[in-house]
This record gives sequence, structure tokens and C-alpha cells, in this order.
Amino acid sequence: MLVTAVLAVPLAAGALAGALPWRRAVGWAMVLANAAVLGLGIALAVEVDHHRVAGGLDGALRADALSAFMVVVIGAISLLASIQSIRYLEAEIARGEHGARHASLYSVLVQVFVACMLAAVLSANLGALWVAVEATTIATTFLVGHRRNDKALEASWKYVLICSVGIALAFFGTVLVYFAALHVPGHPTGASVLDWTSLMHASRRLDPGVVRLAMALLVLGYGTKVGLAPMHSWLPDAHSQAPAPVSALMSGVLLTVAFYALLRFKAVADAALGPGFTRGLLVIVGLASLLVAASLLLTQRDVKRMLAYHSIEHMGLIALGAAAGTTLAIAAVLLHILGHGLAKAVLFLASGEILLLEGTSEIEKIPALLARRPLLGGIFGFGLIALLGLPPFSLFVSELNMIRGEVDVGLGWAAGLSLVAMAVIFAAVMAHGRHLLLGGRGATSPSATSRLVGIPLVGGLVACAAFGLSAWPLQSLLDAAARVVVR
Repeated sequence: MLVTAVLAVPLAAGALAGALPWRRAVGWAMVLANAAVLGLGIALAVEVDHHRVAGGLDGALRADALSAFMVVVIGAISLLASIQSIRYLEAEIARGEHGARHASLYSVLVQVFVACMLAAVLSANLGALWVAVEATTIATTFLVGHRRNDKALEASWKYVLICSVGIALAFFGTVLVYFAALHVPGHPTGASVLDWTSLMHASRRLDPGVVRLAMALLVLGYGTKVGLAPMHSWLPDAHSQAPAPVSALMSGVLLTVAFYALLRFKAVADAALGPGFTRGLLVIVGLASLLVAASLLLTQRDVKRMLAYHSIEHMGLIALGAAAGTTLAIAAVLLHILGHGLAKAVLFLASGEILLLEGTSEIEKIPALLARRPLLGGIFGFGLIALLGLPPFSLFVSELNMIRGEVDVGLGWAAGLSLVAMAVIFAAVMAHGRHLLLGGRGATSPSATSRLVGIPLVGGLVACAAFGLSAWPLQSLLDAAARVVVR
């Protein structure tokens, strides 16, 4: 019942948004719906902790600790994005860029997007998981092109083409896993072949050659959606052109929902092959992603594109953490997913407010933000500190534990290379941030920032710092979720 309710809430909210002309009350209804998703996710996490499993829709939905953790992450980021969406849509309507009808379409698509991500992490069947991830591509294509100008439409086409190729590769990988499972004596046939529980029971008897090919396709395919190199090129264009709340959702949770799919298949492949094969694949794409992010962040001149390339770095880091594959490393990966989601959502939403107030997202044209807009500048500055992995924020703890896990399994050399790339990225982002926050000559009279913007964003940063100081509210869930992957 609880699992079904998690999925039903955003769908009901989307139906409401489609039935009513958009107004502020409809926007707040979307906020309440996403707050309900977060609350239900927390309740689900309590229910499935300590290796319990919840189900729904006659077994089509399934939630273990890993699923419940992802529901909490999706709910938290969706709540932040939906609050900011109210201001975003009101500003569009006030400027005459779009009417209430287009705002309603935006709200419907956002709630469908959230529902698709929830369906992905709650699907009992890995084939249904693929369908849900593909559905997120359809919904977000229209959201990326929301502004309907040339750049937005170009970015949406690039996004749908590249991600469709990636999802097609993931489909072929899923079919190969289906083929391997179908030839295991005594394994269920039909739609049940890819059910998570039965597939894990049969995983040690899967054909190793087929699983190797499948896992290579899955890493490349789902890795495209994650934003891992070499299929990362859609990410900066899509994130820079999408509305800021959509960018927050895409960077904060969509990328990691796709990585959730990789974690599920990793557990199957590790049981069939041992950890070495998948580890090698993840190390390659992880280091490549860090190299791409480090080289391109040096020359970025746009706030949102800078944040988008920073997402590639963090996806590379969690790929290296998952490559280590120990309980410590996977728990750190999950904590990093939450910390990155909160910090990146805050920064993208703050960048949307900057664009609204300054009329540009070019770093050179936004000087001395701290002096001119102290609250907004402070939020952006602390968001950068969180994203760069400095204490007291949770990304410091998660990055440290991922590196510990990598060293424990003999990947110290990869951890060393990642630290070099992170140092380059740190220097590049600090240089950009210094100009944006402190540099240049701007008006010195400070301007107030809307409470609708400030309060939720400060709340997101406080939550990120709180989990850095003490992860005890999540520790039991993180350990249980890690043991879903590490068998």
C-alpha cells in the first residue's frame, strides 16, 4: 500500500495540474504533493530497514532499502524544485513569455517526470526499470525545450538523440541478461525472468560470456543517461537550457536514478563474474569523466554550464566509489548521491534566481554578487563550498570514505588520479566563484532576496551540512542499502 501511494501521489498531482489553469495555488499543490512523496519515502525507509521488503500492485512494485533511499532523495530534490517553480512560472507569465496554459503543461510534465523516476526505483522488474528510465527521457525532452527558443530546441534534440542511443544500448544489455537468465535451469519464464529477486537467485549460474557483453552495453548505455564519458556531451547543453528547477531535478536526481540502474545490474554481474570485470569498466568511465570535467571547467564562462560539468565530475566520483564495491564504498556512494543532489539543486535553483534578477548567466557579467545580493550570494557561495567537498558538508565525508574504499581494494592509483583531477576542478571553480561573488565593480547597495527563494535553499544547505556532521539518521538505511548491492 505504501509503495503504491508513493507512485500515485505525483500522478494525481499531475492530473490536477492538467485539469486546472495554472495559478499560485496549483503551484503550492505541487509542493504539497512532493512533500508527501518525501514523507512517504521516509515512512517507506523505516518500513524496509533491516532487510525487509515492501511490495505493491501485485508484485509489480518492490521496495528494499536501496529503493527507499532513492525515493527519499527524489522527494527531497523534487520538493526544492517545486517551490522554486512557483517563482519561475510567475515570472514567465508576468513577462509575457508564456501563459497559464504553458505553465500547466510544465507542471504536468514535471510531475510525470517525478513519477517516472519513482517508478524506476520501485520497479520489481529490471525490464520495467528500463521502460521507466526511457519514459524520463520523453518527459524531460519537452522540459529542456520549455522556453522554445533556438538554443533550447537544439539542446532538447541533442538530448533526446544521444540519450536514446544510450538507452537503446541499455536495452540490448537488458535483453542479453534476459537471454542468460532464460537458459538457467529452473528459472522462471516470461515476464518474471528479470524480476530482481529471482534474477539474484540465478545470478551465479548465468553464462559469464553473455553477462560480460551485457554489462559492457549497460555501463555504456545507462552511463549515457548518468552523464559519464564518453557519452556526456548532451549534459551541459540540456542543463544550461532547461528551466532552473528542471536542471535541479535532472542533475540532482535523474543522473543518479540512472546510476541506480547500474548498481542493480552490478550486483547481478558481480555474482556471475566476480567484481573484477565491472570494476574495470567503472574505473575507465569514472576516470574519463573526471578528466573531461577538469579540462572543460577551466574555460567555462556560464554559471549553469559550469554546474553541468561539475555534475560530470561527481558522476565520475560515484563510478569510482561503486568500482570499489565494498559496503563502506557503496554506503559512501549513496551518501554522496544525497549530498550532491542537495548541493546541486540549491546551486541550480540559485542560478535560476540569478538569471531572473541579472538577466544573464554569464559569469563575467555578474560581479560582486555578495555585495549586491548578500543572501543569494551567500547561498551560492556556500553551495559551491558544499559541492567542492569541503567540511562540514556531507560530500567531504562521502568523498573521503569512497577514497578509503578504493584504497582498500587496491585502487589507490585511481584514487590518486581522481585527487589530481579534483584539485584542478577545485582551482577552476574557485576562480569562477571568486569573480562571481567578489570580483568586479557592482552597485554596493544590497538588494533583498525573496523568502520563497531563500528559505528552501538555506534549508537544503543546512540538511547537507547536518548529514556531514552526523549521518546517524541515515546510517542504518545506508548500510542496509549498501548490502543490497554487495552480496
